[in-house]
Amino acid sequence: APAPPAPKTASGGRVFASPLARSMASEMGIDLAAIGSGSGPNGRITKSDVETFAATAPAAAAQATAAPAAAAAAPAYVPAAAGGPHEDVPLSNMRKVIADRLCASKREVPHYYLSLTVGVDSLLKMRTELNKKLEKDGTKLSVNDFIIKASALAMAKVPEVNSSWQDTFIRQYDYVDICVAVATPGGLMTPIVPDCDRLGLTAISAKVKDLAGKAKEGGLQPHEFQGGTFTISNLGMFGITNFSAIINPPQAAILAVGGSEDRIIKAGMDEDGNPIYSASKVMTVTLSCDHRVVDGAVGAQWLQAFKGYIEDPMSMLL
Repeated sequence: APAPPAPKTASGGRVFASPLARSMASEMGIDLAAIGSGSGPNGRITKSDVETFAATAPAAAAQATAAPAAAAAAPAYVPAAAGGPHEDVPLSNMRKVIADRLCASKREVPHYYLSLTVGVDSLLKMRTELNKKLEKDGTKLSVNDFIIKASALAMAKVPEVNSSWQDTFIRQYDYVDICVAVATPGGLMTPIVPDCDRLGLTAISAKVKDLAGKAKEGGLQPHEFQGGTFTISNLGMFGITNFSAIINPPQAAILAVGGSEDRIIKAGMDEDGNPIYSASKVMTVTLSCDHRVVDGAVGAQWLQAFKGYIEDPMSMLL
């Protein structure tokens, strides 16, 4: 049989090797360029050089030898072999449903994302004042309660966001049922707080606590987590400042809420026209929208309405 063609180095230069060395390297699947300079005259690679290389890199030689045959039979995706002790966790029915719904959402729903920084100084001050008054009743409002209420009221100003895609038409709802993402041992649940636009802050707070407790104990009834017109996912309590969430079909949008952080912002101008800066608490929210239902300008209008309620929390009580 004729000797294999002389290989070339990565730079295009010819690798000098004896015919026997070339033949051996070809049979063993070794790239002569990987050997480099040989022990023969003028760096010529010899049989002994190939044998030495194969002995010092047996794993590489074996892998290269098996590669041509394996490539033809290998599937498009091959999971990486476990490199040490591990545990394979069986999928629960809940995890399977979550996986299927999230994959379907990312595959079928044309997501886009709008982020906005919102001042929360006034909200935090009002929360502190209200909690002092509610302390005797054992009620404690969370920041998320205000976020839920502000989201519900923003729907009244921009009702296009309170809609869903129905294949042949868009359904716009006259009520606001907000799903609140709750982490449970079995996976993410989104219990529904119904008629949020008609509930006060204390009623929203009580409902969220009740639903979150049921969700973590696995006690939610189907009507308490199936449906909803909008979803809120808040990871601020974990120190997350911003993120993007996946839409919960057939809903048209979901709001991702980050935690508050200190920033230096422009507070105004002095008498001489110089800018005045001050420290302020802000949080970043990101609205994920279904572009089939909510156009970019509509999503932006909703965020502005939401921001108005958060930065002027007294307006939520009027």
